Amino acid sequence: MLRAMETIAFLTEPAPPYGEVQTLHPRVRRVVARNPGPFTYHGTNTWILGAGRVAVIDPGPDDPAHRRALLDALRGETVTHILVTHSHQDHAPGAAPFAAATGAPVLGWGHPQTERTVGIATGHPPFLPDEILAEGDTVAGEGWRLRVLHTPGHASDHLCYAVEDEGVLFSGDHVMPWSTSMVAPPDGDMAAYMAHLRRMLDRPEGTFLSGHGPPIPEPRPHVAALLRHREEREAGILDALAGGAATVEAIVTALYPALAEALRPAAAKTVRAHLLKLRAENRLADPAIAL
Repeated sequence: MLRAMETIAFLTEPAPPYGEVQTLHPRVRRVVARNPGPFTYHGTNTWILGAGRVAVIDPGPDDPAHRRALLDALRGETVTHILVTHSHQDHAPGAAPFAAATGAPVLGWGHPQTERTVGIATGHPPFLPDEILAEGDTVAGEGWRLRVLHTPGHASDHLCYAVEDEGVLFSGDHVMPWSTSMVAPPDGDMAAYMAHLRRMLDRPEGTFLSGHGPPIPEPRPHVAALLRHREEREAGILDALAGGAATVEAIVTALYPALAEALRPAAAKTVRAHLLKLRAENRLADPAIAL
């Protein structure tokens, strides 16, 4: 029998005014891309850090309307850095054209793994930043300084950016307020994702600003709930296997009995990510299950 899952208190917000700049923190503004969907909520948050000489985090999809909105929001200011949290199609493709429009360099993890499928969809070009960032690096601008955290799991190249002395962390898709993060092998790695969720429990910042959705004002309880959800989902998978489920599809049916058909492929990817983790930990009674 499958055990009951704890309900996460997700944070939501009304659909934002697309194309308009919003101040959500004293030194941080937001422009939301018009790319709503089941994996992007109302759209991708593009964050502007600082004033006068600014950093832009996650320019989003390659959308001319969103790019014009960003440029309008920054009229009279200078973009000194363009930072990308990860290479998925809703975060990175807008970086190169925005760099061409502003002259600013693009920074990110930038270690393409050709043997893996990077991104939610296939077919978009690899993300190749001008400057490669790694764990512990710092990026400084006028009145702000970021420290880089490499947080693989949702994507192998995922970075978070902590704003020193501001109590703010840009969490990308690693920690989101409105939903759990999809972890899709081969680029997504559930063991890494859960390990870096635990790492977030020790962060000192009082506000997380995500790639989608509103600010997270009390991040530690939220992160703890996300981690418990994954642990409970893992226990549910083991229960389903013990009950006779022998395929990923059967486990999805057992775990998500009322799931919309359009969301089953994403659920299957997450289940597969958990199974790969369980197999690596020698916790599968039947390691021969097709993955």
